Amino acid sequence: MGLFVREDPDYNENIRQTGFNRYKQLLSLRFAQWWKVGMITLAGFAPLAAGIICAILVSSVLVLIPCSILGGMIAGPFLAGLYDSILRGLRDDPLPWKEAWVRAWKQNWRESLVPGAVMGLMVGLYAFMAMLFWWAQVPPSLGTVALYLFSLLLVLAVNILLWPQLVLFRQKSSARLRNAALFFIKRFWRVMGVGLVQLVYIAVLVLFAPWTIFLLPVTGMWYAVFLPQLLIYEQLNQDFRIEESLAESFSVTKLECHSAK
Repeated sequence: MGLFVREDPDYNENIRQTGFNRYKQLLSLRFAQWWKVGMITLAGFAPLAAGIICAILVSSVLVLIPCSILGGMIAGPFLAGLYDSILRGLRDDPLPWKEAWVRAWKQNWRESLVPGAVMGLMVGLYAFMAMLFWWAQVPPSLGTVALYLFSLLLVLAVNILLWPQLVLFRQKSSARLRNAALFFIKRFWRVMGVGLVQLVYIAVLVLFAPWTIFLLPVTGMWYAVFLPQLLIYEQLNQDFRIEESLAESFSVTKLECHSAK
């Protein structure tokens, strides 16, 4: 990192850093792990992408809806595995990435089917709407584009809050939605800012395609998840007591195992 930014003389990779040093530290320690999980996640999203492209080519919503739902259900467990890997890195979990990914898949694949289907449908609809703008003989008004982008920003912001809860806690969907709504209200500007970061990243990939396709083997999908979660993790940890709750759960499990012996 010293090749691109001034090196901090107080930087110590063995101590949890803050600010930009934390960003450097995580990339230094976790890049290889996240890259591997990101490539696996890209493969999991391939059916969804293929279905959406097929629907756009035939200009059919009737093809889009089932392909998006089915593709999203396939992609959901892979996205859950990616979120689990990113969040483990943010809390410095020492578990090897492969073991953690397999564990996340086993624990979350059922619960991630419905959120994955909803996510896939939203991705398909927004992609199809973008193509409608492109096909339209009359360019869409500035207000229409602004409304489209704002609604997409809200969808991204909600997803940024829902998926971490899915992989971290065992709870009902209603509780997950309620927690997300309360956190959104409490941390409105932070959540919207983080959602905007993800929106800008996606916009760059789309607007500069096909050249940005060459970025996918490097950034994959992991960076689009990592950067927003890094920017909001401190607030999530404070309000949801992530590390404290997991430490308590680990202590209880360890005590039960010891008692069983």
